[in-house]
Amino acid sequence: MKFTRRANANWKGTGMEGKGTISTQSTTLDNAQLSFKTRFEEGVGTNPEELIAAAHSGCFTMQLSFLLSEAGFIPEDLSTEAKVTFEDGTITLIQLILNGKVPGITEEDFQKAAQKAKEICPISKLLNTEITLSVTLN
Repeated sequence: MKFTRRANANWKGTGMEGKGTISTQSTTLDNAQLSFKTRFEEGVGTNPEELIAAAHSGCFTMQLSFLLSEAGFIPEDLSTEAKVTFEDGTITLIQLILNGKVPGITEEDFQKAAQKAKEICPISKLLNTEITLSVTLN
């Protein structure tokens, strides 16, 4: 399977005073606001690190769902928070925090599936940073 997805960004002005927008092919983001405040403070809009967290949590969770299904388990609920740490101009850490409810699975098998999902998720493979995983099976 091969496909291409698109997004685009536009920026006007300096890094601190300027502002920009970002849009995705699906239009889920349609001229979403980018600015110094949305990235480095708490402004309204989005930022690259938040988008990476969204992409990583979504990719990992979907990958885990595929792995569990292949093993004969139907996840009732999988919820992943991704925390992206930006430090001195570098993304230094991504923490994946998983909570799952999967009937019939053992804690050990759930941990193994989650670890494998972290390793083979396309976004994990793309990122050049430390990625940690904590898992809770409810």
